[in-house]
Amino acid sequence: MCGRGPRGSRDPAVPEVGPAGDRGKGERRSSGQPSQRLAAPRDTADLHQELCLYTLGNLIVESEAGRRQLLPQGIVPALASCIQSPHLAVLEALGYALSQLLQAKEAPKKIIPSVLASPIPEHMLRLLQPGPKLNSGVAVEFAWCLHYIICSQVNNALLITHGAVSTLGLLLLYLAGTVQSSEDAGLELLVCPVLRCLSNLLTEEAVEVGGGQVQLRDERVVVSVFILLQFLLQKHPSLLPEGLWLLNNLTANSPSVCTSLLSLDLIKPLLQLLPVSNVVSVLVLTVLCNVAEKGPAYCRHLWPGPLLPSLLDTLAFSDTEVVGQSLELLQLLFLYRPEAAQAFLQQSGLQALKRHEEEAQLQDRVHALQQTALHS
Repeated sequence: MCGRGPRGSRDPAVPEVGPAGDRGKGERRSSGQPSQRLAAPRDTADLHQELCLYTLGNLIVESEAGRRQLLPQGIVPALASCIQSPHLAVLEALGYALSQLLQAKEAPKKIIPSVLASPIPEHMLRLLQPGPKLNSGVAVEFAWCLHYIICSQVNNALLITHGAVSTLGLLLLYLAGTVQSSEDAGLELLVCPVLRCLSNLLTEEAVEVGGGQVQLRDERVVVSVFILLQFLLQKHPSLLPEGLWLLNNLTANSPSVCTSLLSLDLIKPLLQLLPVSNVVSVLVLTVLCNVAEKGPAYCRHLWPGPLLPSLLDTLAFSDTEVVGQSLELLQLLFLYRPEAAQAFLQQSGLQALKRHEEEAQLQDRVHALQQTALHS
């Protein structure tokens, strides 16, 4: 298989997604002001709880020794109790404290198993349910919490059993509609963690067993991913790889998702992302490899069309990974559509290949593609 299979868990380190998007460890302060979106009136006890949670989160960042003391004192049960609060400001503070705890280096062995054994995961997923009650501040915090848990790979099957794939899939659809209408600017900060969570869950065998993969084969999911790709292209281009990794994992083992890409005429919009960066180019080409490897019926939709001219352009790139993935895609295309090889030769394809003949990493693939083209 030349297209990459479902990718393993993403590195928990997260790029910035805007003014409020830095997910690195660091102190945070409560404003101490009542939120206008609270579900119930606040009193002194609620404010005290909120301040305690932010202080706790900051202490967790600072001291491993402090974290060691908190665990036997019952911090996880205490947080599990707080997550049932009706006050959004308390929940957001809780999400901050929990996210700091889950990023600790000892979290996979000493913290996350306890969190998974508590009611916290079910409540997190409840707070991520799309709809009018979804609060952006709370949802962003718990989406990152979910991301850190998933990256630990401690027991993702449990999260899938709790309906994580279904919840995140619905949230993806909701976010696509939201970024189009700009109803809540705060929700755009959810895009990155939701994409990452879904991408990583798709690498789990339990998704297929539990039907999660079937749920994500819905055409609406493919459309939503492309809406979010366009949104990221305009607002946060550095995060485009997040959406493309999800698309890669969706197409890797799903002919139906590949069919949706073709039937919805989404190949051209995908190709338009090639000039953005080398990283984006490799991912776009990987997705296209996933489509092409499905066989002749799929390649008939790739050529004739804009694919071949685009690949000739990528062969002019200096990045060996981009060129290498282009060679893989061309090899698949020529295998299933020999006529495309003739068109490649007529469009000076051999000359385009010659510039890479001396590159050690590409020599074998260049030679193999030359032979395929000449003998098709």
